[in-house]
Amino acid sequence: MANVACGIVGLPNVGKSTLFNALTSGEASASNYPFCTIEPNIGIVELYDARLEKLAELSDSKKIVYATTQFVDIAGLVKGASHGEGLGNQFLSNIRDVDAIAHVVRCFESEDVVNVSGDLDPIRDIETVNLELILSDLQSVDKIASKARKQAKGNKEMVQFVAFLDRVKDHLDGGKPVRSMKLTPEELEVIRPYNFLTAKKMIYVANIGEKDAAKMGNGYTAKVAEYAQNEGSGIVAISAEVEEEISQLEPDDRKAFLEELGLEESGLQRLIRESFDLLGLITYLTTGEMESRAWTITEGSNAAEAAGKIHTDIQKGFIRAEVVSYDDMIKYSGRVGAKEAGKARSEGRDYIVQDGDVVLFHHHG
Repeated sequence: MANVACGIVGLPNVGKSTLFNALTSGEASASNYPFCTIEPNIGIVELYDARLEKLAELSDSKKIVYATTQFVDIAGLVKGASHGEGLGNQFLSNIRDVDAIAHVVRCFESEDVVNVSGDLDPIRDIETVNLELILSDLQSVDKIASKARKQAKGNKEMVQFVAFLDRVKDHLDGGKPVRSMKLTPEELEVIRPYNFLTAKKMIYVANIGEKDAAKMGNGYTAKVAEYAQNEGSGIVAISAEVEEEISQLEPDDRKAFLEELGLEESGLQRLIRESFDLLGLITYLTTGEMESRAWTITEGSNAAEAAGKIHTDIQKGFIRAEVVSYDDMIKYSGRVGAKEAGKARSEGRDYIVQDGDVVLFHHHG
């Protein structure tokens, strides 16, 4: 089971399929389900973590288990999707189930690939897709509000809820996504169950040509970056063409190919990292003879919650967490050495787990 689900959307001919092919052929460790209109394509990609390799060496682990992201290739969006055009309704229901949206935007010129909108204008393309999502949310908010209004007579809480929904509607009517509203933590809780599409975190994937890959951008991506920043969204510039080439290489050749381009890691890895950052996720590590593994948690999770990721029984029977920082694990050649150096801390259930903590849980049962 993947830790994060990211839906890939975009207009036709922006490089969405090329990017998805790269995801599912090379770095994807799980199935690529055959495409049909009901089930979207799904690929699971590992987030490479060099720390796990080092820990696996120290512990002589039999296997390494990386954190993963599930990418869902959501059927091509066309203008009018919110009114059921193309695979409109299917598209919108598939997108409801993901944590974040990776919106592929065309930022490359090519005579071979027809641009559906004529000239190249990434901002116009972004706004076309965003408008469909906003229209869909407007339909949802109207449905929810009409039900709530019927229950509001004499119910003070419901009256407040209707007023809140009116605010959401006004915001959407202004052509703005829900994620750009300034909501209190309480309001975020109220809105969460309704799964508004424009409330989801957005990463713009600026698809650039091979010649721009080393620079990781061009004039078009600069515009997308500015748009993303104003909206509080993420951006990653990727050459889907290059990613597809990388995905067909053997792991050892991949590294050499990236170095040749002057890149430290693949665009897919940067995309996964960006999705983790945007969703406020971190990983803590466990290591032993059986396996060295990364566990994904929300930043700010305590030790008991982190234990629950492994098994609910460990959370229920939690006694303490023995924590060593990754750097100390390496410096003192493992947990025993770190203990002798006084670098192993015993933490209670309320300890806030940090990224890269190497944890051993003690529990009843």
